[in-house]
Amino acid sequence: MDPKTREFARGLVDDAKTFYLISGKRIALAEFTNPCGMFSEGAFYIFVLNFKGIMLAHGVNERFVGEDFIDLKDFEGRPFMKEIVDTAMEKGSGWVEYKWYHPRTKKILPKNVYFEKVDNLIICCGAYDPSTDSGDCRPCAGSLGGRPGK
Repeated sequence: MDPKTREFARGLVDDAKTFYLISGKRIALAEFTNPCGMFSEGAFYIFVLNFKGIMLAHGVNERFVGEDFIDLKDFEGRPFMKEIVDTAMEKGSGWVEYKWYHPRTKKILPKNVYFEKVDNLIICCGAYDPSTDSGDCRPCAGSLGGRPGK
């Protein structure tokens, strides 16, 4: 993944972490689940897991909230969600690459996710390589959303 994409994903997690620490868990999780909110930008969005792999917020699909993802595997059989949780618990942050279906291209593509452990949450942002990405995955694509000051 190119450095600008990695930097953007990491920056979105940093912004989400700051928002969580200022606004509190309830407000932050609601905003992270808003597909047209300040933490969903183009193909980038925040999702949040607890330490058991339960989805607490998802910036594109709110139906995922409350579901158990710990045993979810990518298209090569890799248990990437468990790897995210385990790495966050051991190291506090990291990157995981996995193969995932891209809703725009309809192809299985490499995707990278950056994540950080904050209190009892794991705040994550995934991104496809921009050379293979064809744009916005949000239902509100093209709206005037976005993070303040960005």
